[in-house]
Amino acid sequence: MRDAGLWIPRKQRPPTLHQPRNRRSCLGELIQIDGCDHRWFEERAPACTLLVFIDDATGRLMTLHFTATESTFSYFEATRKYLEQHGKPVALYSDKAAVFHCNGHAEAAGKGVTQFGRALYELNIDTWCANSSQAKGRVERANLTLQDRLVKELRLRGIDTKEAANAYAPHFIADFNGRFGKVPRGAFNAHRPLRDDEDLDLILSSRVARRVTKVLTVQYDRVIYMLDDTPENRALIHQYLDVFEYPDGRIEIRVNGAALAYRQYDRLSEIDQGAVLDNKRLGHALQVAQVLQAERDNRRASGSPSRTNQGEAPRPKERKVGTRTQRELTREQFNAAVLSTARERAAAVQK
Repeated sequence: MRDAGLWIPRKQRPPTLHQPRNRRSCLGELIQIDGCDHRWFEERAPACTLLVFIDDATGRLMTLHFTATESTFSYFEATRKYLEQHGKPVALYSDKAAVFHCNGHAEAAGKGVTQFGRALYELNIDTWCANSSQAKGRVERANLTLQDRLVKELRLRGIDTKEAANAYAPHFIADFNGRFGKVPRGAFNAHRPLRDDEDLDLILSSRVARRVTKVLTVQYDRVIYMLDDTPENRALIHQYLDVFEYPDGRIEIRVNGAALAYRQYDRLSEIDQGAVLDNKRLGHALQVAQVLQAERDNRRASGSPSRTNQGEAPRPKERKVGTRTQRELTREQFNAAVLSTARERAAAVQK
């Protein structure tokens, strides 16, 4: 193939040229967004991520949002701040991170769209993904500038938490734009106001479809939600409804625009040590359950959204050594746990 000229090794290919392009004409016509992981508080606090929204026409910083990691819920929070302050832009320009782009497109309808893309579609905001970092160089260069200027401002003010940094961000944006913002070629503001029927709480949420079982339960992220036994809910058996998860952690089960009442049963719940002491007759059984839970893989479902914005640790990709799922538990392992706890109880009684 090399001799025929059908394929050229990567090292022998000419470098790709990224020529500059003109700025957009109007404010709000194109907003470049990106997340930058950096030690924004230096040694005063752990590293975190800053989400940056910058206007292409003027170079103005539109929104700065400090968060733990670059996740869908974090972008929902930053986008809500942007929409409430400026309105709806024409388009957002991002990279091909998993928040914005699906690398594996499924044949089924709706499977090739991320939650963030679905939310912006409902808001009538276009989303474009850049093929290279040079294509969205304005926000990339802004990240380098912020790593110098913003870090020093946070140090001078003794800010060492994400909450305090988010409270200071509007003051920094006003000062930065006043000194470095450009005048757009056109005086028209392309931002559009939110419509009355656009509920940001419902739109900026993670939404998945789940089927109601014949016993009126819905399963989502290894949690079983039990619906009330009513004639209206019985009519939903074997029907699909929507499970909404909001950035603040709330869960709603909605059908036809109404939220349903439910009771929650977490399959990954833990046995309380106090329950073992209070229940003398069930003490041995509860101890066995504790042993099995210690060897259980407690990761949530892989397709569930990241909840680092709520203070949770990032979900590990690989499970811990020695853990297993509930379906992998064998009878021999269960019997071994029963025998080991029985020996411990017998030894405690002899003492």
